[in-house]
Amino acid sequence: MFCEKVIELIRELHRMSDGQLPAFNEDGLRQVLQEMEALYEQNQTDVNKAKTEGRAELIPSIKLRHCCLLRNQRCLTAYLYDRLLRIRALRWEYGSVLPTNVRFHMCAEELQWFSQYKKSLASFMRSLGGDGLDITQDMKPPKSLYIEVRCLKDHGDFEIDDGTVILLKKNSQHFLPRWKCEQLIRQGVLEHVMS
Repeated sequence: MFCEKVIELIRELHRMSDGQLPAFNEDGLRQVLQEMEALYEQNQTDVNKAKTEGRAELIPSIKLRHCCLLRNQRCLTAYLYDRLLRIRALRWEYGSVLPTNVRFHMCAEELQWFSQYKKSLASFMRSLGGDGLDITQDMKPPKSLYIEVRCLKDHGDFEIDDGTVILLKKNSQHFLPRWKCEQLIRQGVLEHVMS
């Protein structure tokens, strides 16, 4: 049946929750493109027959295949655009360095797009104010400027604004400025301890 493969690609995306990125389905994408090529070639053959031989009975099948081509095109565009939106959201969630398991699910072109998006965002943030402004911090308005955090894995030395160097060792707890440790919380190095 027409358009079944592309619908499966869309369903694959909808099965995943919003924060997750499924593996790029290159095989499914290739199958849809091959189906589109076959539909286009069949239409070209039938259009030529309809013109030269005057076979008007071919017009409904030509229109059907053309509608299927358009549907496949719209669905592929939606699939790729949804993936880009998810990748953009991952930049805001994880920061400029994505975990390996997330990068594994991206194709080369998506990795290139992510890199360009990361550079554009960094350039924009540097242009704000005198020293730049990190707009990825404080995704939710903070209730307090300092929070208690627990280190989930060894991270090494961590310097805060006043020059104090803190050693982040596994299972150690610290009282730190929220904006300095928000990125590390998102990366899974620290966790916010709720009192």
